[in-house]
Amino acid sequence: MVKPYSVDLRERVVRFVMSGHSRHEAAAHFGVSVSSAIKWVAAYLARGEIAPKPLGGRRFSKLDPHRAFLIASVEAQPDITMPELAAALMAKGTQVDPASISRWLRRNNFRYKKSPSGERARSLRHPHRAGGLDRNTPVEDAA
Repeated sequence: MVKPYSVDLRERVVRFVMSGHSRHEAAAHFGVSVSSAIKWVAAYLARGEIAPKPLGGRRFSKLDPHRAFLIASVEAQPDITMPELAAALMAKGTQVDPASISRWLRRNNFRYKKSPSGERARSLRHPHRAGGLDRNTPVEDAA
């Protein structure tokens, strides 16, 4: 992972700009990108500090406040679809993508498994085929 620029370099760039030079001149003088110089000066003017933001850590999920609702919904109806959950959350005022709900459920150890028999649903196009057999597999007589 890339490390942030040092606070010392950030301070020198901000001092250079505050002494009357442009941000582009500061970027060229100190060998940093123009966007970095612009962001450091903006942070200094807005907050009075230029320290880098902390790296790593877990980010906040907007689904965490709805944890009890999601768990209750999945336990009440184990085969509920992600779009159905997204619609239920939309009714509560939270717009979220169904894929985000799926990732959140996996991260919280909720997984939906197929039935233990492992049988697939039969296709409407081929209702006469036996489930689980390949088309090229010969069937032997038991007699």
